Amino acid sequence: MASEKSRVLVLGGTGYLGKRLVKASLREGHPTYVLQRPENCMDINKIQLLLRLKKHGAKFIEGSLSDHESLVRAVKQVDVVISALSSSDISTTATQLQLKIAAAIKEAGNVKRFIPAEFCIDPARHVHDLEPAKTLNVRMMDVRQAIVEANIPYTSIAANCFAGYFVPNLCQLGSLLPPKDNKVSIFGDGNAKAIYVDENDIATYTIKTIDDPRTINKTLHLMPPENIQSQNELISIWEKLTGKKYERSTISGEDYLAIMNGADAIIQFGITHNYPIFYEGGYLKSFELKEGDEEATKLYPDVKYTTVEEYLKRYA
Repeated sequence: MASEKSRVLVLGGTGYLGKRLVKASLREGHPTYVLQRPENCMDINKIQLLLRLKKHGAKFIEGSLSDHESLVRAVKQVDVVISALSSSDISTTATQLQLKIAAAIKEAGNVKRFIPAEFCIDPARHVHDLEPAKTLNVRMMDVRQAIVEANIPYTSIAANCFAGYFVPNLCQLGSLLPPKDNKVSIFGDGNAKAIYVDENDIATYTIKTIDDPRTINKTLHLMPPENIQSQNELISIWEKLTGKKYERSTISGEDYLAIMNGADAIIQFGITHNYPIFYEGGYLKSFELKEGDEEATKLYPDVKYTTVEEYLKRYA
């Protein structure tokens, strides 16, 4: 007899990644719940999305991130909690919300797996990045430490680079669509490797972990082999698909960091988040799996992930 599927609660289930996590959870046959927060009741777009998720089979649990008791009641109804709340808020808000969720899980005492809102490059490997990215990485590690100290079973997801933000625009700044003028900026020599992952695949791999004892209290790294590409390689794939040749100009590391001057906080975060990826060889310069690390494509070879070329074909 097949074991019963875990009940999953997604916090931030109407967000960019959250809605994908809800759908992936439902596809895997998990009873899936979305926290229905009172602050979303006047957002027509989120209400419409909630109704679409309901049509797919999702159920709602009322609760507020600012109401500890309601959060505890919500958590007590499920086995697994996934936080898909934004983790790119460089204020303390994102950290405080994660700590509130952890406190509710600790009090409830029934959750067998918590997946916190990381879904980026592994913060443990980037606590020495430039500011303001460094502060965000340190805060995510503070949350991770709080989870460990509370004896909450967890899995961290190192999703690396969301394809939608890096692939269609060939890593260009200022647009999420392919360049129209056949000119591209190259960061450094353009040969530093990065890892690009389709957002739906991020959701699929995440849901795979929740009943898997191999991933408990570990970090799952998403590293699809065909998606480990340099910026130059990414541009070459696009050139092959479109039959166009792109004029490439180089931006030095100094000039790249100078973009932060006078820029808003989000731009500054993006620049310092991307700098080690493009200018220091980033994640892959000295990467090796360590104790407490697992790699998604090796654990779940049955998942057919979307390649960079397949992702780009949508825009060709």
